[in-house]
Amino acid sequence: MNLTVLLSPEEEVSRYLKTKNCYFLSIVGINAYTLNLKFYLLTNFHYNRKMKPVHFLSNSPKINNIVKGFTLTRSLFVSSLLVGKEHTGKKTLIGMLFPNSITVDASSKEELILALKKHNEIIIYNFENLKYFEDLNFENKRIIAIANHIDNSQKIEKKFAFIYHMPSLEEREDLDLLIEYFQNEIQKELMLDYPIKLDKKNLDLSTNIQSLKASMYRQLINKTLNSDDIEHILFEYLLNNIDGNNAYREYLFLFERPLIKAGLKKYKSQLKLSSILGLNRNTLRKKIQEHDLD
Repeated sequence: MNLTVLLSPEEEVSRYLKTKNCYFLSIVGINAYTLNLKFYLLTNFHYNRKMKPVHFLSNSPKINNIVKGFTLTRSLFVSSLLVGKEHTGKKTLIGMLFPNSITVDASSKEELILALKKHNEIIIYNFENLKYFEDLNFENKRIIAIANHIDNSQKIEKKFAFIYHMPSLEEREDLDLLIEYFQNEIQKELMLDYPIKLDKKNLDLSTNIQSLKASMYRQLINKTLNSDDIEHILFEYLLNNIDGNNAYREYLFLFERPLIKAGLKKYKSQLKLSSILGLNRNTLRKKIQEHDLD
């Protein structure tokens, strides 16, 4: 992987970061796996042991605008809020931009009040769990709050100078690039060094990155299974579940349903499939109805 590092052009930002013993790499171009992703990467070379260097993948104008907004105001004592659905990378992005900041869970108001007394720069996550925030003093402090949602927009707008909205994966313009990148990383981890085609229509975006990567793992693993693997999986499942007095018929669907479903998708003809399976058309049609594959 070849990295081209471009230092941030904002001199004030660079000076500020140097006082924090770190370097800001505003844009790192990645040219790998036929991708053209842009990484916003902040690497802290002298960091607290509890912190880890993080990077955030993005080739999305919406994300870029958020980064620019935080970058331009990072030397000011203002309060900012980043709102977005769970598992969209909010904490990763803020951790990248503010690696030396104290982080506080808003679920504990006592800890938050104590942190506000001791520190001038604070990251507050789970802000939606804070029921009463109007009395909190954000004056002369750099507050970066993270929330999965906001309920009282008027009060929020009065409390925060800047409010940014994190797009979900479905809203991001670089989703295909992210999928390609994650696939290559997962295949490396699973030691699969040959091309595998994913069914992108069946990737799960319901909980953003969490569900996306989970569904990618499942697809990639499923596509590598051989007959022995499948037999072993069925054995373990049946060993734990087989019971009753009609188990043969009850569990026959584990074989019949995927067999017929795959055949219908592959041959797109009941007549052709009945010939392949050695069944007459009436029997096949009956089984299609039984397994709700119409």
